[in-house]
Amino acid sequence: MRKLIASTFASLDGIMQAPGGPEEEPTGGFTLGGWSFNYWDGSMDASASGFDGKDRELVLGRRTYQIFEAYWPYQPHDDPIAKTLNAAKKHVASRTLTRLHWNNSTLLHGDVVSAINALKAQPGPDLQMIGSGNLIQTLQAASLIDEYNVWTFPVVLGRGKRLFGEAAKPSALRLVRSQVSTTGVVMTTYVPSGDIVPGSFASAEPSEKELARREKMASGTW
Repeated sequence: MRKLIASTFASLDGIMQAPGGPEEEPTGGFTLGGWSFNYWDGSMDASASGFDGKDRELVLGRRTYQIFEAYWPYQPHDDPIAKTLNAAKKHVASRTLTRLHWNNSTLLHGDVVSAINALKAQPGPDLQMIGSGNLIQTLQAASLIDEYNVWTFPVVLGRGKRLFGEAAKPSALRLVRSQVSTTGVVMTTYVPSGDIVPGSFASAEPSEKELARREKMASGTW
C-alpha cells in the first residue's frame, strides 16, 4: 500500500493559512498572507519535504487546488517546481467543483475517506498532500496520513486556519528528521507512533536523593 504524505508550512501557533502571498487566501478576514516570505534561505529544500510533488501523485483540497491552478501553469517552463507540479497526476477533493482545468487533474468522488483508502490501495507512487488544511484534518482524524512534513516558521499569527483543530484524533508521533534554517525555520518530519500513553510524575518512585531531601525537611534540618 502506498503512503499518504502531508507537507505544510505553519506558524509557531499552528496557523497554516496563506503563507505564499497577501491575496492568497483572505478567508475569514485573514490579513497576514505571505507571512513565510521573509524567512526563506538556501538550506530550505522543498523537494526533500515533498513540496514539489516530485515522483508522487498529488492529493489536494479545493482551495489549495484553485490557488495552484491559478499560478503554476503560468510559470516559466524551465521552473523545476512548475514542471513537476504541472506534470503530476492530481486528485482533488471537493464538494462544489464540477470541472477541473489543470492538466492531469481528477475529482475524488463520494466520501473522501473511502476515496483516499481506495487510492492508497492502488499501485503507483506515494500520494503527496500540500497545504489543504481542511483535508489534512479530515484524513488525520481517519488515521490515513503516514507522514507529516511540517515547516514551523518563527512567527505567531494569532488567528487563521490551523493545522490541527478540535476534531483532531489524539495520537503520538515520532520525529524521524529535523533541520533548522539560518532564519529559524524548523523543518521536521514525523510519522504516526500509535496511541498516546499517559503517565504521571507523581507516581514515579522517588530517587535516593529525593528521599534524603524529604527526610531533612521532615526533621527540620533542611
